[in-house]
Amino acid sequence: MEIVKTKVAIIGSGPAGLLLGQLLYKAGIDHVIIEQRSAEYVASRIRAGILEQVSVDLLEQAGVDQNLKTKGLPHSGIEILTNGKKHRVDLSSLTEGKQVTVYGQTEVTKDLMQAREHAELTSFYEAEQVQVDDFYSEPKVTFHYHGKDYQIECDFIAGCDGYHGVCRASVPVDKVKTFEKVYPFGWLGVLADVPPVADELIYVQSERGFALCSMRSETRSRYYLQVPLTDHVEDWSDERFWEELKRRLDPESREKLVTGISIEKSIAPLRSFVTEPMRFGQLFLAGDAAHIVPPTGAKGLNLAASDIAYLSSALVEYYHEGSEQGINEYSEKCLQRVWKAERFSWWMTHLLHRFETESEFDHKIKQAELSYILTSQAGQTTLAENYVGLPYEIKPLNHLQPVG
Repeated sequence: MEIVKTKVAIIGSGPAGLLLGQLLYKAGIDHVIIEQRSAEYVASRIRAGILEQVSVDLLEQAGVDQNLKTKGLPHSGIEILTNGKKHRVDLSSLTEGKQVTVYGQTEVTKDLMQAREHAELTSFYEAEQVQVDDFYSEPKVTFHYHGKDYQIECDFIAGCDGYHGVCRASVPVDKVKTFEKVYPFGWLGVLADVPPVADELIYVQSERGFALCSMRSETRSRYYLQVPLTDHVEDWSDERFWEELKRRLDPESREKLVTGISIEKSIAPLRSFVTEPMRFGQLFLAGDAAHIVPPTGAKGLNLAASDIAYLSSALVEYYHEGSEQGINEYSEKCLQRVWKAERFSWWMTHLLHRFETESEFDHKIKQAELSYILTSQAGQTTLAENYVGLPYEIKPLNHLQPVG
């Protein structure tokens, strides 16, 4: 067995793991990444595409914002379509100039992977039989890689390996508590090389169910429909998808909609999930390994980024200042932000979707609530503040020397 010694072992090379690795590299902290999938698989996954301003700032801090600056689409507002009429929520004017940026998670992942490859940092892709052990005392990660057994001896393990990963599953059941809500519908998503129907996202509340008109660029669009969990992708031809989307849109948007051949189509179930705590000895959970939100509030990738901001700051404090304060406060700080994002995502999902179990009274109440939000500056401000992202501190990494 080959023994590798490092400061931090990162399990998972999604955006959370890669971003943590890049920030640790900037801070001169030795680390490795272990990933069970291939690099090609990781780079090809289709995911979210809305970045909060604080996430954009964090990517700039990590030095991987060059493509984001040139290809990202800044948005200062969103539109909500209800009762056949569109209402614009001016995010920037309601939040002192803040905005969101449309830039696909796939592109974020590729940018981080390229930066890691350029810096020649150690990554083990297609690692098999990954196990994390002794994280309450002397952390170790063992795995099989290219015909050889490896053991990583480290100070800390960062569990960035997603909902089905090994890290959370390795925690003793009496040490962890989980909270979950499963929604009775899914999102049918279509990616197509057609221009977006509008310059900003359109969230649709309709009698036929929720819809979302989004984009990845000025020539590539991403559209979603609320569908029953019993539906299958094979049930939805491109023609059927476009026709149903048109039925949920207003006449103006319907007229502007450009249809085309889908290049990706999938149905994603919706759930809310939180793990408490997010630290177990020297093991830290981050991103989807610790929490999942329904995509309605555009918080999944952004929550992962804030976890990494807290964790990287904590590790920098530990190695450069000899302080354990950030490490000790990691779980509490993350969970405060996680639960606020969970609340907002649950609220947006509840407000904009049709539930089979809701009565006509319930539906009328939701319409009244949405009407209030869209006609009240206070209501719109609450929505805007949460949508652009609640603030957190990003500590500078400049002038830090490598840790011996």
